[in-house]
Amino acid sequence: MSSSYAVELKGVTKRYNEIVAVNNINLSIYSGEIFALLGPNGSGKSTTLKMLLGLVQPTAGEISVLGLDVKKDPVAVKRQVGYVPESPDVYEFLTGIEYLDFIGDIYGVPTAEKQQRITEYLKALQLDGREGDMINSYSDGMKKKISLISAFLNKPKLLILDEPLNALDPRSARIVKDFLHELKLQGVTTILSTHVLEIAEALCDRIGIMYQGNILSLGNMTQLREEARLPSSGLEDIFLKLTGTGDLRPVVEELLR
Repeated sequence: MSSSYAVELKGVTKRYNEIVAVNNINLSIYSGEIFALLGPNGSGKSTTLKMLLGLVQPTAGEISVLGLDVKKDPVAVKRQVGYVPESPDVYEFLTGIEYLDFIGDIYGVPTAEKQQRITEYLKALQLDGREGDMINSYSDGMKKKISLISAFLNKPKLLILDEPLNALDPRSARIVKDFLHELKLQGVTTILSTHVLEIAEALCDRIGIMYQGNILSLGNMTQLREEARLPSSGLEDIFLKLTGTGDLRPVVEELLR
């Protein structure tokens, strides 16, 4: 694997019986890049992200993450990656502080360092004072914050974030976006998936658009505009045109009948 890439996928396919979720994709993501993987529901985004973590095994192809073969050494990959799923999967029978202590211990973060980081993150995301409450009493936004803190806790070299800003209040969303930019300056790579196209357009260096298991288009905003032949358009119009779903007026008119 090239040292300039944090992630490489070569000929990666994932089949579920007769369904092809990911179809022979090739993708390289640079170290220190903020990369967005976009696509309609069912396009293969979440499957691709889970394959990067070793949570889903590819049917064919090779995946390298931070110089490691995901199939051969998935545990070593997980040690260096922070992951936030679309729906936070946290232990709701623990308090917030118990959960974060547990995650920090799993990663082997030294006690004093762990406590300092947890305190800073809780304060930044306005969870201080609520860390002693049971997670099952948290709102969706609070659960997302706890999930984000757990992903940041061991200072990973790669972040994989599926809808990271969902349910966050505007202040917390801004803090997370600014924090990702600061991490980029430190060489941390972020891969995110989102349906909020304005976030991808504002935050990401490059964007990959998936459709029916394929990488339909890949590049920065200038390159995507050129490919879509929409020189002054935003990402929403580009996305709709490239995925062939741009003419929505008949659908709206049908709903109004």
